[in-house]
Amino acid sequence: MLRFGIIGTNWITEDFIDAAKRNNDIELTAVYSRTEEKGRAFADKHGIPHVYTDLERFATSAELDAVYIASPNAAHADQAIMCMSKGKHVLCEKPLASNAREVRRMVEAAKGDGVLLMEAMKSTFTPTFRALRDNLHKIGKVRRYSGSYCQYSSRYDLYKRGELPNAFNPALSNGSLMDLGVYCLYPLVVLFGAPERIQASAYILESGADGAGSLLLGYEGMDAVVHYSKIVDSYASAEIQGELGTIVFDKISRPDNAHIRYRDGSIEELTQPQEDNAMYYEVREFADLLADGKRESDINSYDSSIKVMELMDEARRQTGLEYPADKE
Repeated sequence: MLRFGIIGTNWITEDFIDAAKRNNDIELTAVYSRTEEKGRAFADKHGIPHVYTDLERFATSAELDAVYIASPNAAHADQAIMCMSKGKHVLCEKPLASNAREVRRMVEAAKGDGVLLMEAMKSTFTPTFRALRDNLHKIGKVRRYSGSYCQYSSRYDLYKRGELPNAFNPALSNGSLMDLGVYCLYPLVVLFGAPERIQASAYILESGADGAGSLLLGYEGMDAVVHYSKIVDSYASAEIQGELGTIVFDKISRPDNAHIRYRDGSIEELTQPQEDNAMYYEVREFADLLADGKRESDINSYDSSIKVMELMDEARRQTGLEYPADKE
């Protein structure tokens, strides 16, 4: 059994718990929370036996082998490094950290401590995305990648009423690019690597966080167009446009349906049967890597995580978006 401890008690953790429970070789054994009351309530709700309010005691606990981190982005690096220094494997929510400097520190720690570190980007492990990747050659020379993730945040109304929810607090390294734009960039880098150039624009809220933005990324012979927002909705599908055809898929954050539309009008279906909770596949990947004695994913690799964060660092530099973590 792979025994997981959990840092973070928000809604995404609920999805992780559901995904973990669908795997018979995974057990949830501990929760870390800043308060005993909140941690105990969450643990009791999900049948998790142990609660810790001290991070070092949690990290050294004999009750867990691995840690799932779903705390605010600004806390990821320090929490992951602490856990890895105690021999714990780490599955860390996207984005992996606040900036590329922190990601490199995390990767160095993972290698030095001999543990597995993986970014919890769920989309790249789904069966439909794998089918998309395996059939990419069929559309010929790729000329454009188009990805959009615009979703009106349930916290935006609170922000407009004068509150400062975590989703719009730059002190936590939060905002539209980090929370949603990363979903557009990670598949791009996995499929095509890092671009040669980037042009960024963003709408910065009075809080200092970005509410929305766009990126134009240039490769040799192709470009990529990315839109993201937490203050408007979009219903556009994603596309990879090639000279022989176009791959169309529904959700950039978790491709459920995909097909190729060839120039002659024919359509080839790429959709694969898959779990309704896409986090199942990232959890399965993590467990399988450990079972095989591996310390890095070939898909959500260290290189991919670093390159994606470097892109977001450059986008933030161009748009004047800064976090306290950048000055440390």
